[in-house]
Amino acid sequence: MTNREAYQGFTDEELIDRLRAGESEITDYLCDKYKDLVRRGAKSMFILGGDTEDLIQEGMIGLFKAVRDYDSGRDASFFTFAELCINRQIYTAVQASRRKKHVPLNEAISLYSQVDGAGEGEGRFLLEELADGSGQDPESLVLDKERLGELEKLIEESLSPFEKQVLDLYLTHMPTSQIARILGKNEKSTDNALQRLKGKLKKILK
Repeated sequence: MTNREAYQGFTDEELIDRLRAGESEITDYLCDKYKDLVRRGAKSMFILGGDTEDLIQEGMIGLFKAVRDYDSGRDASFFTFAELCINRQIYTAVQASRRKKHVPLNEAISLYSQVDGAGEGEGRFLLEELADGSGQDPESLVLDKERLGELEKLIEESLSPFEKQVLDLYLTHMPTSQIARILGKNEKSTDNALQRLKGKLKKILK
């Protein structure tokens, strides 16, 4: 029987306990088990910038840290903890890369990026999503691309660092609760930041 087959009957939490007792090969098993979770995290944040393979590598580092640091008496399930560590590691890497390149927020995230819909021409643009209820019809917003540079500059100047981070992760389709966990904030303050940045955008569009 292979190690993989031997470990399949145990929960992640039980395996972590065995790892702490000295079964070091469990680290490799858990990293292999959750490599698809890493790929999903890398794919969701690819839109923020970075090479997919580099993001996967960062995600694997996050997964390794999750295996190393997980505490069943303190943390949620291992899956939840691992997802948090993976996404936080990838997002931190994206931010560091953008700082080195001196890339403003909205040069990396176009206001005409699509926030839902699976293919080209489907879904709503970020500008439409954030400005929903601003009084302008979506067609006008999309057609008026001459204003794009001006809008992006105004948004860059009007958002706080925290609001920029929230907007970053909002674009990856993350729910507010997950954005809050990644940024180490509570859900209420994160939702408040999202509502503030939406309000700022609506004022800019008036």
